[in-house]
Amino acid sequence: MGDYEFHWIIVYRALPQMLKGAFVTLHVSVFAMFLGIIIAVFLALGKMSGTKILNIISNSWIEIARNTPALFQMYMAYFGLGAFGIHLGPYKAVLSALVFINAGYLAETFRGGFQSIPATQLIASRSLGMTSIKAYRYILLPQMFRRVYYPMTNQFVWSILMSSLGILVGMNELSGETQRLQSLSFRTLEFFIVAAFLYYVITKFVLYIADLISQRVFKGDI
Repeated sequence: MGDYEFHWIIVYRALPQMLKGAFVTLHVSVFAMFLGIIIAVFLALGKMSGTKILNIISNSWIEIARNTPALFQMYMAYFGLGAFGIHLGPYKAVLSALVFINAGYLAETFRGGFQSIPATQLIASRSLGMTSIKAYRYILLPQMFRRVYYPMTNQFVWSILMSSLGILVGMNELSGETQRLQSLSFRTLEFFIVAAFLYYVITKFVLYIADLISQRVFKGDI
């Protein structure tokens, strides 16, 4: 290690390609989080409902997502679905896996958020003539999102970092692009040091934006 000579100029020349990979990482993570939140709301409500079929679907999704490795989900999306005639490209496979996992973890987070809201609020909203859909939309969902906002941002960061597993299915996100570039130059240490720095910058940027949103939307009261 003492005799190792760093050659940063090679990484500097390839930086635009690494930034392109970083954009793909952020892109897939944002979409995975957005879709995961939508599905998680329905999973949480399904698990809290008294309908047996909804309980079975929600519990099965949550148990599989939370108790199997993320790598397994990636492989199942990319290789496993092919057995059923469904062939996804690297991007769609990674997106599908991240959505599946995000939804499973967030569903339990959302369920806890819903259960922390006094049941009397739903009863009161219904007594005022609101339908269940309107009660959840205007009364319960805003409060739930307020209470679980920071756990949601943690899940977002997890999603960004786990997207690096896309390298194993040929996706050219930040890790995949870094691997490709270092294999051409054999400057492994330099490339992955810069990649680690870019991951750090992405996550800090996301946390900064999340903090700004909390101050504007929730007035900092979360």
